[in-house]
Amino acid sequence: MTAEVVDSSTRYFAHPEARESQSDMISDGIEALLCEGTLLASAPTGIGKTAASLASAIKVQRSSSDNLKVLFLTGRQSQHKIVVDTVLKINQKLGSTEPSIRLVDLIGREGMCQNVDRMTGKCDCEDQLDGTMREELRADMQANILRRATHVDELIQNSRRVNLCPWATAREAVKNCDILVCDYNHVFIDSVREASLASMGVDIENTILVVDEAHNLPDRVRNGMERRIISNTFRDARFEVQEHLETAIELASSKGEDVELDEMEWAERSLKRLQSQMPAWFSAREKELARSDEDDMQVETKNLLEEMESILNETLEEKTKGKFSSLHRLVAQLYSVRVDLENEDDDERETSSERLAAFITTCGKYENSSALVLVFDKLLDEPRVRSFLLDPGVVSGPLFSSCRGSILMSGTLYPPEMYRDLLRLPEDEQKRVFAKDYDSPFLSERRPVLVAQNTTSRYTERGEANTNNIRDHVIEILRNTPGHVALFAQSYAMLDMVLDDYRWVPWGIKIEKENPRMSKRQVSEMVENLYRKRRTNDRIMLCGVLSGKLAEGVDYPENILDAVICIGLPVPPPSARQKALTEYCQDKFGINSARRYSSHQPAVNSVLQAIGRPIRKAEDRALVVILEKRIREKPYKFCIPNNLMVMRCQDAERTGRLAKRFFQRFPEPAIE
Repeated sequence: MTAEVVDSSTRYFAHPEARESQSDMISDGIEALLCEGTLLASAPTGIGKTAASLASAIKVQRSSSDNLKVLFLTGRQSQHKIVVDTVLKINQKLGSTEPSIRLVDLIGREGMCQNVDRMTGKCDCEDQLDGTMREELRADMQANILRRATHVDELIQNSRRVNLCPWATAREAVKNCDILVCDYNHVFIDSVREASLASMGVDIENTILVVDEAHNLPDRVRNGMERRIISNTFRDARFEVQEHLETAIELASSKGEDVELDEMEWAERSLKRLQSQMPAWFSAREKELARSDEDDMQVETKNLLEEMESILNETLEEKTKGKFSSLHRLVAQLYSVRVDLENEDDDERETSSERLAAFITTCGKYENSSALVLVFDKLLDEPRVRSFLLDPGVVSGPLFSSCRGSILMSGTLYPPEMYRDLLRLPEDEQKRVFAKDYDSPFLSERRPVLVAQNTTSRYTERGEANTNNIRDHVIEILRNTPGHVALFAQSYAMLDMVLDDYRWVPWGIKIEKENPRMSKRQVSEMVENLYRKRRTNDRIMLCGVLSGKLAEGVDYPENILDAVICIGLPVPPPSARQKALTEYCQDKFGINSARRYSSHQPAVNSVLQAIGRPIRKAEDRALVVILEKRIREKPYKFCIPNNLMVMRCQDAERTGRLAKRFFQRFPEPAIE
């Protein structure tokens, strides 16, 4: 690193002064990016990692002679606003000394456009505008976006006011921006990346990647490759193809045009054969599963592809042109099917045609790779096949190798070598991986961690006595805590078992319970209710699950939570998928790392994420109670960061005394 770079390392820092940990993170980020390497930054909440990472990325971007873009990737809507606000502060600090930083904030089309036609893939946002007016309005709106960093909600409001498409307007503005704020999917999901980045003028080889909450990235990549089909998928896809054909014929007839539909008609006949014969394959697997006395089992990817290809080729309409050529031909038609979806769910927007095409494509891509497995099981007596990507590095590794450097940050990026291995971060003489921990000087004092020694979620030790011990600790926390408390259990089943009929909960405490199918809007309303109740001096116990919607991805600012209670460890139960993952990790990383990477560390990191929810800045304080003795026992104690200091509580009485003492020292903050 040059002296000039070091001396000006905080030039693009949003705040007047940088704390020591922030200065260290900025310098480390610059050093990593200058060699096109990676900074793995384990930084607790409240340390200011967003401002530090942006300062590093912008410094290197503006020091480069190339036209680099910074992609700030986050899965949280709340983080979008934090990035926008940070860039506004940076620009205010820069004043007129140099050009402002141009930012575009982008979310998915469904969140930006009011109506999207499934038949055409187009929205109706601009139906009231003619071409000339549209271009003029878009140019003006894009100029405003690039002149002043604008949060996506504000962009949507401003665009709709003049009948502009906010999604199309933002995407066009990306070509001239310095920073793009978007979801992980734009980079790490192949289909989304191929459809979005090139059309926005973004070349991954000329980007700096900043990944927020990077502990989630391995699972986000894995989930992006999960595909599933049931026996009726073939039938439903056939119905969609028929609807597509009928619509195309009607449209062509109304215009007096001829339309070429031979390939789509072939696809309809092919799906008819699959619809009639694939149920036999599902039935055979179902019988095999019943004989195994297991809940699920692994099936061979190659065998399933060969079964479908064989069915398609039973009545040869023409000579096949290579391995799985009929399946490739079918997939091409399935991706072009357009139908209307009625009563579509926010989380389920795929057609059956898209689902089947994606499943076949994914299986074909990893036909001979152990990085992906197929698992057969039943959901509510419905047999299904799901694909699971065991190695996220096969997707992320080439992308990190191609980009111009990256910063991965999280409060639970621990241990860093696990994320280096899982994501296949490139490391050679030029590209280096810097793994750094940044201490928070206030956490040990203002966020004490108590571990109960008489509670566990271990299956063999569950019982009435253990449940009563858990409740006793919770009661003591509720009695000695002045405000709201969050309680996160390892599973919904355990949460229900502990809560039961609520009669044990102290009087005056209202229970707000997470639902596994809650929408983002419902989650936001639940969090907003905490602030309303604080103003009326009412108290809430917010109940959810570890790794759930309330325990991760939700901010609780203004110290709205006084305490967090975590019950158990969300260790994945035995399954065909888990067995395959452990075996893959053993082959890839060795026997010593296999269970830690596949099971133990992810479970502990879920707890670490949850206990980080109440602390958002240095002035906050909160009490943390972990009702799981195994967290301090082998093998889990080796999964805890060295800087996490815990106090052991032998019983609920001691928990109550420590809670009372803590809140006497740090009373409830004043209500604004």
